[in-house]
Amino acid sequence: MTSKEIRSNVEKALEEIRPFLQNDGGDISLISIENDTLVNVQLEGNCTSCSVNQMTLKSGVEMTIKKYVPQIKRVISVD
Repeated sequence: MTSKEIRSNVEKALEEIRPFLQNDGGDISLISIENDTLVNVQLEGNCTSCSVNQMTLKSGVEMTIKKYVPQIKRVISVD
């Protein structure tokens, strides 16, 4: 999978996740993809102050991204 395909698939994964975050007053943006294995995202709106955002990031966001791009090793949230 090329870097362009990886970015496209990560964007598709985020589109799948976005409605759930928006229902809670939040959102998510793709910041960067490093070495085709590490995804940096930024949680926005209510997601920045949510006490369960790290759990959401791991269980929801990371799991969905890995479904689209199995070679992704980690997803981290940047400020």
